[in-house]
Amino acid sequence: AMAGEGSTFRLRCSLLGHGQDVRGLTRGLFPEGGFVSVSRDRTARLWAPDGLNRGFTEVHCMSGHSNFVSCVCIIPPSDLYPRGLIATGGNDHNICIFTMDNPAPLYVLKGHKNTVCSLSSGKFGTLLSGSWDTTAKVWLNDRCMMTLQGHTAAIWAVKILPEQGLMLTGSADKTIKLWKAGRCERTFTGHEDCVRGLAILSEMEFLSCANDASVRRWQISGECLQVYYGHTNYIYSISVFPQCKGFVTTGEDRSLRIWKQGECVQTIRLPAQSVWCCCVLDNGDIVVGASDGIIRVFTESLERTASAEEIQAFENELAQASIDPKTGDLGDINADDLPGREHLKDPGTRDGQTRLIKDNGKVEAYQWSVSEGRWIKIGDVVGSSGATQQTSGKVLFEGKEYDYVFTIDVNENGPSYKLPYNITDDPWLTAYNFLQKNDLNPMFLDQVAKFIMDNTKGQTLLSTSNQFSDPFTGAGRYVPGSSSGSSNIAGADPFTGAGRYVPGSASNAVSPVGGVDPFTGMGAYQATAAKVENIYFPKKDAVTFDQANPTQILGKLKELNGNAAEEHKLTEDDLIILEKLLSATCNTSAETPTAQQLQTLWRAVNWPEDIVFPALDILRLSVRHPTVNENFCSEKEHVQFIILLLKFLNPKGKQANQLLALRALCNCFVSHAGQKLMMEQRDEIMTQAIETKSGSNKNIHIALATLTLNYAVCLHKVNNVEGKAQCLSVISTVMEVVQDLEAIFRLLVALGTLISDDTNAVQLAKSLGVDSQIKKYASVSEPAKVKECCRFVLNLL
Repeated sequence: AMAGEGSTFRLRCSLLGHGQDVRGLTRGLFPEGGFVSVSRDRTARLWAPDGLNRGFTEVHCMSGHSNFVSCVCIIPPSDLYPRGLIATGGNDHNICIFTMDNPAPLYVLKGHKNTVCSLSSGKFGTLLSGSWDTTAKVWLNDRCMMTLQGHTAAIWAVKILPEQGLMLTGSADKTIKLWKAGRCERTFTGHEDCVRGLAILSEMEFLSCANDASVRRWQISGECLQVYYGHTNYIYSISVFPQCKGFVTTGEDRSLRIWKQGECVQTIRLPAQSVWCCCVLDNGDIVVGASDGIIRVFTESLERTASAEEIQAFENELAQASIDPKTGDLGDINADDLPGREHLKDPGTRDGQTRLIKDNGKVEAYQWSVSEGRWIKIGDVVGSSGATQQTSGKVLFEGKEYDYVFTIDVNENGPSYKLPYNITDDPWLTAYNFLQKNDLNPMFLDQVAKFIMDNTKGQTLLSTSNQFSDPFTGAGRYVPGSSSGSSNIAGADPFTGAGRYVPGSASNAVSPVGGVDPFTGMGAYQATAAKVENIYFPKKDAVTFDQANPTQILGKLKELNGNAAEEHKLTEDDLIILEKLLSATCNTSAETPTAQQLQTLWRAVNWPEDIVFPALDILRLSVRHPTVNENFCSEKEHVQFIILLLKFLNPKGKQANQLLALRALCNCFVSHAGQKLMMEQRDEIMTQAIETKSGSNKNIHIALATLTLNYAVCLHKVNNVEGKAQCLSVISTVMEVVQDLEAIFRLLVALGTLISDDTNAVQLAKSLGVDSQIKKYASVSEPAKVKECCRFVLNLL
């Protein structure tokens, strides 16, 4: 039975089994009420509630990692695996997938280049992993579908959000990123140190915890709604109660904290320095794992509370723990000033309050329990013969590091105040700010300043070691910003969404030829009247841009050549050569293009970007010819060729060039050499091409949609999972911005072609939420092909 509001969590049981630190926990789906734990002892263990008493029994031990296991999640049941699967990530860079009844993995996912430290599962069998290699990966069954790149340091936390296609990653670079269909939509900044944990509250809100000792509540839109302070050291894990009635956090300050209505309502200390992980079971009980290898379960239910002997044993264990004053978990300790045991006669003022006493020269730490009305011993403070904080490095206060945090009692009965201070600060200014902040009488100024100076005597500005070494690796931890990682190429990784150019009011490109734009590909698709038959996809052949007006193109070329700078000017002979090339490739003559013609064309397409478009247009038309295609796309030439076209895709460049470069890329697909090159360079080309979505030129959008469609045609023939995933991500991203219905139609055909005859691709499209994106096109009246094609796609989804 659930206990009433405001009741207290007490020990339910302690579980021995793991040989080393318990690093990850997740509630299980099967057996009901159970959970899975993973440990540095390289195993994962499944625990089931044992019906007779209040404990749990280990029912299944799994091994498959060659190093520490650091995270775990459950993959929901499917037709194939009705009890779901267990996924674990480890320091061996691998992810192991286990069934509920076999100690060896069903399969192993390889791809990360460093420790996998976080996992989250979504609908349709998707799994999201975060790694110290700074990337997150999306997996579907046994394949990697996409890699999320953009963080500059380890990704410690990942979560798949309830709304399809949305994912969160939290990193040692102090940021959290929101990803939609594989692209970074938003970056959340505010934490002042590594983000270590994430928890979902609703479709619109989530929580994060970090090494800055704070918890933050965020809105998906980017706003930080609240910051919670309470922990005195790194917070490693955060878990939400059922129906989001509060949350639980654990950390490096030996504690588990329970939060309700934004307040820390209970602090439970454990006899272990690092409380690595926690999870909440369906009945509201809390499971925690710590560096002593023991799993402990706490409950509000009196029926499930441990026996008096077990609770006494736990308290004895806690009382015998030795607390290192250097961690700062207990504030400043000066043994000479500590009161004796009589100090424990006075009751505490709030739950979790700590009090230090000195008994026979030994310093002991106690914590007040409101529910029991008594002081509970939480350990012996070792090495505290007057040693204070300052000898040990930094103290955290409200998430920031200080050399000292003093506790100041202004009068006997009033509250005490925390005064953070760094050696580099001015004592008078600090004292003044402290009095201001706490609304205290300014006449205390001399007293407080003198107190600071007396207590920091002889402290010179040593280079205070700031190396709070990461308790996980024992090594100095990732300090974001210390690497020169940010000085990547100006066009930072396109997945980050950073530095993307959004044209304000770029005027539409002046159509290169005469008044009409011959490039609309009019009449490219004429839908027949047949309503029933799917004539749209899977499409078997590439779509090309064939419309041409050689006379106009050559006229423009000559006109621009007349005004070109000397070093670019083409001779009369050159112009005749290009004319011949055009007629050879536009099927008006039976001649084969010659090497000389192609060399001349290459010179022309390297013109300055303000005059190059007629030459690009000749390239667009001629690359459809097998000879030209072979020449530019062959092993020898292709590098320069691709570099040239990608250069024109820059969204800051001229729209006419963007358009013609996209069309030239589409036309490359007509022959085998071109297809091979396009597939080899797919990642680069798609990544650049998608940037052209930011303009408002519908012809560019149609060309971009066509390029995606041509990729879909190729990918339908070969089963390249990452290729399909990238293509689906592009379709989803471009769908968001495109208005033109011809472009939408081509994207729908691309989508239909990609997911035809491929259940994996269908699952991935669903997990990206593509079905909800395209529904609105099922009711478009004109042109009918949009509506028809859309309905065929929705049938597959």
